[in-house]
Order: sequence, then structure tokens, then C-alpha cells
Amino acid sequence: MANKNKHDKSLPQLSSVPPVVAVLGHVDHGKTSLLDAIRKTNIVAKEHGGITQGIGASSVGGITFIDTPGHEAFTHMRGRGTQAADIGLLVVSSVDGVMPQTKESIEILKKAQIPFIVVLTKADVAGGQEEKVKGQLVKEQVLLEGYGGDVPYISVSAKTNENIKELLELILLVFEMKQKPIAQDSKLKGIVIESQLDQRSGPKATVVVKSGVLSIGLDIECDGIRARVRTIINDKGVHLNKAGVGVAVEVLGFEKVPQVGGVVKTNSKFKIQ
Repeated sequence: MANKNKHDKSLPQLSSVPPVVAVLGHVDHGKTSLLDAIRKTNIVAKEHGGITQGIGASSVGGITFIDTPGHEAFTHMRGRGTQAADIGLLVVSSVDGVMPQTKESIEILKKAQIPFIVVLTKADVAGGQEEKVKGQLVKEQVLLEGYGGDVPYISVSAKTNENIKELLELILLVFEMKQKPIAQDSKLKGIVIESQLDQRSGPKATVVVKSGVLSIGLDIECDGIRARVRTIINDKGVHLNKAGVGVAVEVLGFEKVPQVGGVVKTNSKFKIQ
């Protein structure tokens, strides 16, 4: 059961590479509230308060969370054999159970072939039917631990913060068991998870670095779109000189807006004057 690490008060110490986690599930099942609880912040208040909005990803406790805007976007993030995410969170309401978008999420995660954790939300709500929901998941071939399979699950409440810390522990534990070695001298490869044309700063993209190092002044390209990296900004709004594996950053310097799912890499043939 997922809570077997409940009494371990220290998070597993991994390499400096943070896992990249995508959150999927049916609308209104608590995805945004869960991320809010994890980040200990209020996204809505920030947006209405005029503070710079996020970059489509957040770094918390050595974990990078991708704010997937929709299932179609997540599918595009599987950039030609390179996954943006290392782990998926399948968010399911313990009150409402498996819904159409839950089933869609399950299929997407299975096609992505990445490990995932079932997160049963709204544990604080009276009338929850957790055991019934587990049965529904098993019928969808999501074989949970203790129910004939090895998919870990955990019950959480974004309202009371129940098991939020334990969820972070579980993510790190799953990543520790599943992660593959990454060569320190490997070439740059990143996946665009968000992009837009900003009226003031021009084309920009949020990139998850999957190998190598992204640095200021580097000549890169994304599906033929050239860039000399001018600015790198993390989810806290801090300007960086470089970003390593598992980190999501906003990148400025593209000639045009790259598409979501595009693969970013170095290319010495492209030089921007």
C-alpha cells in the first residue's frame, strides 16, 4: 500500500536529477487543488493579483510538476520517443469515481509507458467510496497494489493536506526504482511543454530538459526553428545561467514560436547574427 512509507519523515535522497511529473484526470476531480496544496500557494490569487503567472511547471521538493493544460497537449509532449514526464499522477475523486476523462487518462498513461501513481482525492469529503473506486479502476485494468497488481495508490485531501507529504515521498520512491542512468556529458535534448508569442519579449517556450545542459548563449533549434538562448527563467521568476536535467524553464531567444512537443537540441549549423 502506498502509505507504507508514512512513518519515514525524510524524503529519499536521489541524484541531483529531479523527476518530472504530469498530472492527469477527469475535470473537477481536484487536479488544480492538488497542485495548489503541493505548492502551498494559491494560483488564482496570484493571477488576479497581477503577479507574473507560472511557466507551466513547478519545482517542489526536488520534483518538477508539469501543469498539463489538457490531454491533447500531454500527448504532444511525447516528442517522438522522448517523454516530457517521467511519472504520471492519475487523479481520481474518491467521491465521483472513474469518469470518461479518467478512462482517457488511463489510456494516455499506458501508451506513454511511464510509471504512474493513482491519487484518490477528496479523502476529507463524507460519503467517499474509496473501495468502490478501487474496484472501478481494476475493471479498467489499472491493477493496484494489493488488488492483483503493482500500481501504487494513495488517498489525499488538498483541503486538509492529508498525505500530501507522503505523496511527494511516494513519487521520489517510484522514481528511485524506475529511473534510468543519465550520462553527465550527454547532448542537450529538451521537450517544449508550452509556447506563446509575447508582445513584449517575443517568442518564448517552456522547456523540460531531458539530457545535457541548457545555457545562456547556446545556439539551439527546435524542429528547424532557430534560437540563441537569451534568457532562462525558472518557475519562481529567477533568471538562470543554465538548467540541467529534469528542470523546466522558460526560454527566450527563438526566431518563431516552437510547437508543444517539439524537441530542443543544439545545432552548430544554425547561427543567429
